[in-house]
Amino acid sequence: MNIMNDQDRIYLSRAFKLAKLGKMSTFSNPNVGCVIVKNNNIVGEGYHQYYGGNHAEINALTMAGKHAYGSTVYVTLEPCSYYNKTPPCTDALIKSKVSKVIAATIDPNPKVSGKGFSKLKNHGILVEYGYMLDEAEKLNYDFFKRVRTGIPWVSLKLASSLDGRVNYAFNKKKWITSVKSRQDVQIFRAKSDVILSTSSTIITDNPKLTVRKSLLPKYIKNIYSTKYIRDPIRVIIDVNNRINKNFNVITDNKITWLIRSTINDDLLKSPKIKQIILPTYSKNNKTYLDLFKLLVYLGKNEINRVFVEAGSTLSSILIKKKLINEFILYQSPKIIGANASSLFNINQEHNNHKIMKFKILDVKKIGVDIRIRLIPNK
Repeated sequence: MNIMNDQDRIYLSRAFKLAKLGKMSTFSNPNVGCVIVKNNNIVGEGYHQYYGGNHAEINALTMAGKHAYGSTVYVTLEPCSYYNKTPPCTDALIKSKVSKVIAATIDPNPKVSGKGFSKLKNHGILVEYGYMLDEAEKLNYDFFKRVRTGIPWVSLKLASSLDGRVNYAFNKKKWITSVKSRQDVQIFRAKSDVILSTSSTIITDNPKLTVRKSLLPKYIKNIYSTKYIRDPIRVIIDVNNRINKNFNVITDNKITWLIRSTINDDLLKSPKIKQIILPTYSKNNKTYLDLFKLLVYLGKNEINRVFVEAGSTLSSILIKKKLINEFILYQSPKIIGANASSLFNINQEHNNHKIMKFKILDVKKIGVDIRIRLIPNK
């Protein structure tokens, strides 16, 4: 890790702070912030605000105007060098005749990786990178994972009582966790590209699985225009073709992908519904989806982060197959009793080397509940 002077760290830290403002609106693109400095003064700054909009460097250059000439540009990620939704940022930096670019990290995307830096250097612009690498990894951990491995970051959301029950025996639709916890879930949904669930969950609860924007905290509403906070794609595992046109995920005119065994002609008329056939396998006379192949498919479609909201069956399979990167557990201070459903359906082997262990990242009180974030302890 390279060592920065104090002044450079201040400006690059500011770029990271700006980048985080795009966490709920950039979809498959990474979050990027940019600060332009001349004569020890910030003359321009910006961040990637929404998918399809100007990148961070363009917004900062627009603010800087003629003051960009001879300036130093601080950016959290290597500037892009190819045409996609917008022209290359390297071209704009070259045209503005900046003197130096200081970046946190190289872009792992093969379309960019090193090419942006090379193009800048070839036009006489000084380039430095390899700073604040921990911050760079934390900012775009999901994007980096998808680009490097081909599969997205998978977060599993769970909610239970103190005794590990996920519902009430007398009323399975009654909420276990508090309103505050359910509001907190909206933030995780808004940061995700996909909400993954199953036909069993849809049939039991008929949820919409959208971001309830009215429940988002005030500080988020102050940052984002509601039109830029997008609803994640609902991906529903439905290998037995049980989902029909009467459920909320079909009727609300938002994007849903159904993972099925055959195509349902009745749903072909819905432009927001995509039916996808992926490999399955049979076990104990039941049909199961190859979940790894599903994640590969999502990765190929530039899905960076998957938020799983489902029952114990899917949760348990994902855990056993080691496909989960993060657990988000909301725990209510209640004891419900043995007649209700359990959090997991895992038969653990009596072997200490095979016991599943996890590392706690943080614990936070949410209303009357607590939220625990964990990662597998490898």
